[in-house]
Amino acid sequence: MKKLKQELQDRWLLYQFSNEELFEKFDKWWESFYCWFDPTADSLHLWNFIGFMVAIHLMRRWNKYIALTWWATGMIWDPGWKDAERNFLSEEALLNNQNKISKQIWNILENLKSFTWDDFKYWFVNNKDFYTNMWYLDFLREVWKFITVNSMISKDTVKKRIEDPSKFISYTEFSYQLLQWYDFCKLFTEDDVKLQIWWQDQWWNLVTWTELIRKKYDQEAYVLTWPLITDSTGKKFGKSEWNALWLDKNKTSPYKLYQYFLNSSDNDIERYLKMLTLLDIKDIEKILLIHSKNPEDRFWQKLLAYKIVEIVHWTKSATYSFYLSWITFWWINDFVNKYSTSFKELNAPLLPKWNTEIVEFITNSSEESLMEVYNEWGWCDYNNENLFEIIVKSWLAISNSEARKTIESWAFYINEQKISDTKYDFSNDFINNKILLLRKWKKNFKLIIKK
Repeated sequence: MKKLKQELQDRWLLYQFSNEELFEKFDKWWESFYCWFDPTADSLHLWNFIGFMVAIHLMRRWNKYIALTWWATGMIWDPGWKDAERNFLSEEALLNNQNKISKQIWNILENLKSFTWDDFKYWFVNNKDFYTNMWYLDFLREVWKFITVNSMISKDTVKKRIEDPSKFISYTEFSYQLLQWYDFCKLFTEDDVKLQIWWQDQWWNLVTWTELIRKKYDQEAYVLTWPLITDSTGKKFGKSEWNALWLDKNKTSPYKLYQYFLNSSDNDIERYLKMLTLLDIKDIEKILLIHSKNPEDRFWQKLLAYKIVEIVHWTKSATYSFYLSWITFWWINDFVNKYSTSFKELNAPLLPKWNTEIVEFITNSSEESLMEVYNEWGWCDYNNENLFEIIVKSWLAISNSEARKTIESWAFYINEQKISDTKYDFSNDFINNKILLLRKWKKNFKLIIKK
């Protein structure tokens, strides 16, 4: 196995680090590190996935990962780059979010263990426990004594709010930095955690915390950051036309996640394969060579999308996503082009010419397997619903009014035929009385399969 630093550099996952010594320590196994998550939502985003991959490379070298829940920190919010104070979440909401995200992390890591055979070591810590029995005077003596107001005010996100007369920052949000630092102190002293990993945008904070640990305990702690990522168009990684992409399949389906990476530009693929999969670097180079010979086949994108969905949502979801994408994009288009017919004209005599494996997947799967596919990607029960209802039920719109706007904007297609009539009757458009293809704008497809 490569040395840790070389692995992270080769995969473009290393941006900054506080001390070269950290690589020597974490190449020797059994050291502990942490990465926090903020329970202000009930799911992690796709860009959190990059942090997972950094953590995985550390764990593959038999180091121990602590997933720290910022329950206490989430009680007061991070001022970040927001222009104003945000509303607090209730303790009940924070606890619910924490439980869901912890389960999400557990599922991903257990899934990885099942097909990599790596025995990852990890556990969960809630920073609520750090403060439950702490008096305010104790907090002043333990924390405030070692960090100056001068340094806190100099932080850009705080300075922006102070210097603009139209804005303000409360003492509560101002104190957020103190909790961040004390978290590291507690993990350092009680669990021998020597390393924190996070995005590059927290570098100033991270380095400050290591200096304070050195000042308070006369010992060395380390930090490591990975780079902020944008795609080749400058768009923030993990954003799409559907806005943020989540790691919870109930908020972003495996198929939608698959489609996001399937639509990746060739200019992004090498970086994504290295950063977001566990494929060997030499194998990735071979993949790039294969793709360069026939880029129109999008071999890169298919493999990337499959591998990421496999890690986040397990192999079966990746396989279903592959099949449905194949049906929607390549197989149907290839068939229409080959037989010089429109999608709407496909009928029973022609259906056997479709790829046998795909037909079997749709028609011969068990009821349990089909129901799982239907629940994630299609709407299976057709009961003479109108056009608006099928658009909403297939998740291409969130309301009838949005469905109407979609049709009136000439952005909606049934079986690749543009629909502009809001009263259009599609009941006879099911191919072989089985399949209906919906499309919104250019890339947002939905396959409807009737029982």
